Amino acid sequence: QVQLVESGGGSVQAGGSLRLSCAAAGSAYSTYCMGWFRQAPGKEREGVAVANRGGRTNYADSVKGRFTITLDNAKNILYLQMNNLGPEDTAMYYCAAAAPLYGGYSFRPADFSYWGQGTQVTVSS
Repeated sequence: QVQLVESGGGSVQAGGSLRLSCAAAGSAYSTYCMGWFRQAPGKEREGVAVANRGGRTNYADSVKGRFTITLDNAKNILYLQMNNLGPEDTAMYYCAAAAPLYGGYSFRPADFSYWGQGTQVTVSS
C-alpha cells in the first residue's frame, strides 16, 4: 500500500551538505508520521529526525542545529537537509512512515510500518 523511495545520498567532505528526499506513495493517513533513521555498520538503527503532517518535528540531539526535516504535505515528499556534516554522520539513511502515533511521533524503529530501501551517506574527514 505504501512505497517509500529515498534519493540524494552520496559522498561529501566534512563540513559539506546533502539533501535527502523520500518520495511517498500511499495514503496521507498511512504516512502521517514520517522520519529519517540511520544505521552505521555494527551499530543499532537510530532515529535522526521525525515529522508528522500536523507540522510537528523533533530531532536527535546529535543533529540539532545542523539537520532540518521537512514534510511537504502537498507533494508527499519528506526531506532532510543536512549541513555541517561530519564523519560521525556516515551511515545508511532510511526513510520510514507510520499511521498516527500516540504522542504524535516516535524515535522507535518498531513503531514505523513502512521503510524505504536506504541511501548511503559517507562523510570524509
